[in-house]
Amino acid sequence: MKTVFADTLYWIAVVRPDDPWVEPAKAAKSSLGEAFIVTTDEVLTEFLSALSKGKHMRKQAAKMVRVIMENPNVKVIPQTRDSFLKGLTFYENRIDKQYSLTDCISMNVMNAESLVEALTNDSHFEQEGFTVLIKK
Repeated sequence: MKTVFADTLYWIAVVRPDDPWVEPAKAAKSSLGEAFIVTTDEVLTEFLSALSKGKHMRKQAAKMVRVIMENPNVKVIPQTRDSFLKGLTFYENRIDKQYSLTDCISMNVMNAESLVEALTNDSHFEQEGFTVLIKK
């Protein structure tokens, strides 16, 4: 079974039916066949923040995070002080980039887990040599 990283954009597209990335995200996931997904607490935090407006969307987002965390085919890497500090170092070392701290932590996780593909459209991952799976 293939293992890939899932970024915030993927999770948002999965839960928000009118999202402009819903079809490309579904197509990318479908092309993988059965896959094991790795994500992080930081990505889920970013996901919850992005979907925090309105009662319905908040409920859907919280429900989705619970489903993700209980899914045996998804590994959620917990946030730690160490992951934060390593992400901060990565952030500091990419002064010429516009990577978010969440991206930096995600890239560290991808390196640690030996992952090369990400369910995202974020070109920042490509800049670090990863393969972006969601394309329009």
